[in-house]
Amino acid sequence: MLVAGDRTDRRARGGAVSPRDRGYAWCSTRPLHILVFLLPLVIAYEVGSAVVLSGPGGADLPELRAERMLGSIFASLGAGGLYLPGVLLVVVLLIWHLLTRDSWRVRPSVCGGMILESIFWTLPLLVLGQMVFRAFDMAPQLAAPAQTNSVLEAAPAHVRALFAVGAGLYEELVFRLMAIALVHAIAADLLRVPEGPARASAVFISAVAFALYHDVMMPTGGIDPARLAVFTFAGVYFGTLYVLRGFGIVVAVHVLYDLAVLVLLTR
Repeated sequence: MLVAGDRTDRRARGGAVSPRDRGYAWCSTRPLHILVFLLPLVIAYEVGSAVVLSGPGGADLPELRAERMLGSIFASLGAGGLYLPGVLLVVVLLIWHLLTRDSWRVRPSVCGGMILESIFWTLPLLVLGQMVFRAFDMAPQLAAPAQTNSVLEAAPAHVRALFAVGAGLYEELVFRLMAIALVHAIAADLLRVPEGPARASAVFISAVAFALYHDVMMPTGGIDPARLAVFTFAGVYFGTLYVLRGFGIVVAVHVLYDLAVLVLLTR
């Protein structure tokens, strides 16, 4: 699995490494701290979506396609359930933690620092994102997949916020944690591509897949170059952040960005 801190992992395989022995930059990329950091978002989304979907008009709300993709995988294996994508995320992080043999000690200060760092990385994305949107004469609301835009715009603020949290969690799970790891494994392990180009290829290919996921096709046919460029740019930003700073930070940045675009900038 390609994650931030891989080099440190190789030096630490002799036994459990205590967070006391490492600084914030290392701890914030470790699976246990990521799990503790993201668990409130997972619970909020899974419980919130269950409540909203069971309420009036729940059937008309936009569907998060990344979650549906994960659900389809479970269905093909003979499993199903409303909370399975959230359970998958938690289980993946727990297994990753067990494989790394890190300490079970959690430093609350690290989780607090991850909140501040996530805000720090969201600000330039908001500025750059607005510049890209204006360059291509696109509205910020187009940060969502095209087929969900009109539904989201008409939805209450709490529903848009719920959608933003789910997108950050499960789009990053699919396009960063899973897709980058897969492409990197093919490039580095099977094709013997050097590490630097392998990482760059994984980030770029996952970014293009992320863009295609957001419906870059025009109604009249063909690819909309503006949407393709906008979402590829976002995918490269998220992918680079994932490789450098880990899964927890990139999820939080994605959530914060979508909250700003879908809630604060949508009237």
